[in-house]
Amino acid sequence: MEGIVIVNKPIDWTSFDVVAKIRGLTGIKKVGHSGTLDPMATGVLPVFIGRSATKLIDQFIGGDKGYLAEMTLGVRTDTLDATGKIINLKPEFRNKSEIQMTKLEEVLEKYSGEIEQIPPMFSAKQINGQRLYKLARQGIEVERKPVKITIHKLALVSCEGDKAILDVVCSKGTYIRQLVSDIGDDLGCGAHLSKLTRTYAQPFHISEALNMETIITLAKHGKLDTIIIKPEDILNGQKPSQTENS
Repeated sequence: MEGIVIVNKPIDWTSFDVVAKIRGLTGIKKVGHSGTLDPMATGVLPVFIGRSATKLIDQFIGGDKGYLAEMTLGVRTDTLDATGKIINLKPEFRNKSEIQMTKLEEVLEKYSGEIEQIPPMFSAKQINGQRLYKLARQGIEVERKPVKITIHKLALVSCEGDKAILDVVCSKGTYIRQLVSDIGDDLGCGAHLSKLTRTYAQPFHISEALNMETIITLAKHGKLDTIIIKPEDILNGQKPSQTENS
């Protein structure tokens, strides 16, 4: 069995948890994924099964990504997301959706196109051979150089109370929780990423993704091969990008 399974990663699973589960279901040792998702995130996680398929991961990993991101206004956390400790709270900015929606739409324009982003301390990025999140857990903050990223699409889906939903399509290496935090700072109230769903990992869309329960059931009935995608077919088919469809 060789190919790709498009998984809708469950919340609280690591990307490694998904890989380990599929390795156990298939009995195949060579299993990998393209594009790590944090445990709190859900959505598209392409999993590559078999030696030939895993050799092609690098040809998929650099593509654009799409997300639905929920930001909670008026609350900053040390990790910039819902897993962290609250470090600043401004309740006076909460439950003002009409005011926030107008301001948000203005601020979002600043983050469209090619921009520079400073990677967050709570990230897997390495500086001098050390993972930033390991330093952050020790209370150590180091200087990080800004990185150029591209935001192809940044649209406000809804804003109700202290919650706003953003539709984002961006280049590889974009930290959504940093984007949310920066937007919150520009609004003057702060914000953190409270939910995240990856809707797109070029060239795969969430409509193609299967829940783990479905994958496990198919494996039990010996039908896992029916959902396997051949990476060669995708690479040769020149599937259109999400930005072309947006």
